[in-house]
Order: sequence, then C-alpha cells, then structure tokens
Amino acid sequence: MSVDQVRKLLAASAGHRLHALYVVAATMGLRRGELVGLRWSDVDLDEGILRVQQTVQRVAGKLHILDAKTEGSEAVLPLPEVTWLTLLEHQERQQAERAALADVWEDHDLVFPSERGTPMEPTNLSRSFARLRHVAGLPGVRLHDLRHTVVSLLMELGVPPHVVQAIARHADVKVTLKVYAHANLDAMRQALGKLDGRLS
Repeated sequence: MSVDQVRKLLAASAGHRLHALYVVAATMGLRRGELVGLRWSDVDLDEGILRVQQTVQRVAGKLHILDAKTEGSEAVLPLPEVTWLTLLEHQERQQAERAALADVWEDHDLVFPSERGTPMEPTNLSRSFARLRHVAGLPGVRLHDLRHTVVSLLMELGVPPHVVQAIARHADVKVTLKVYAHANLDAMRQALGKLDGRLS
C-alpha cells in the first residue's frame, strides 16, 4: 500500500470503535491474531512501549489464545507518537463502553475485544476490514497488507534490515528482505506500466 492509501484507510476508520486497531496495524505491523490478542497489560502507555506476547486464533473450530509464534515474535516495541495518542484515546473510549455495557461486559484485559469484552473472532475483524476498505475505495487491499506496508516503508526510509526484522518480528532477515523486494516489484511494475502507456 502507498502512504496515500494508508491515510485513506485511517481516515475512513475515524470514529469507528476499531480505529485504534487499524492505527496499530498501520504503524506497528502486527499480525491479525496479535492485534485481537493484544492486552492492556502488554501496553505500557507511561513508557510508550508495546509487547507482543499472545495471539488469538481459531483452531479446530474453537477460539484459542496462544503464545506468540516464536521467541522473536515476542518483542518489546516502542510506540510511535501517533499510535501512543490513539491508544490513549481508545482506552478512554473503551472505559466508557465497558461502563455502558457493565451487565454483559466480560473483562479479558483485551485492547481490541468484541463488543462484549470477549476475544474478537479474527474472521469478524476481516469482515470489518472488508467494509472499511470499501468505504475507503480500496477494494483489493487486505488487512495483512498493512503489515507489509510497515516493512516496506521502513526499508524505504533507510532503516537497516536487521532493525526492520526486529520490528516485524520475522524469524529471519531474509523474510524481511523478501517482503520488501515483493513490494518494490509492485512499485516497479506500476512505474513500467506508465511507460508502457506512453509508448503504446
């Protein structure tokens, strides 16, 4: 995704109860299961850091909370200011939501729970994202593309590959470079497509 596409997506999500989730996805590169598994105890807003420690997945028809994939997946990540501010606002909004739904709310300490406080179905997040991308006018974009975009943008900004690998929590720097090469290939294809248009 281009920076402009990410901005469109975040503008379209403004005011939505999952807006902060999309900001975290666009700035931190978390996987879908990591986003829905993130707990407030994993976020230190005083220190401005986030720990990726668990993931929510549907396995054999049941929703499970599992440890993050690998030791490298469990990382301490500094929060960019935009993410930190968005999470502060989200925390306040969620406290109001919890108070309004006190009779049915089940507290699991989740940053992005369902509307009752329980772990969110990863497929429900995908459905929410499908509606959001439609509103933003980005029909072909996937939620996971935000993760790839974080990797690509960091590489384009000249961040060393081993630092990008640590942020993305890839097991091997080769995976990081492959994601960037794939994104770069798409950019080259678009650029050459413009040339093709001029010559044909």
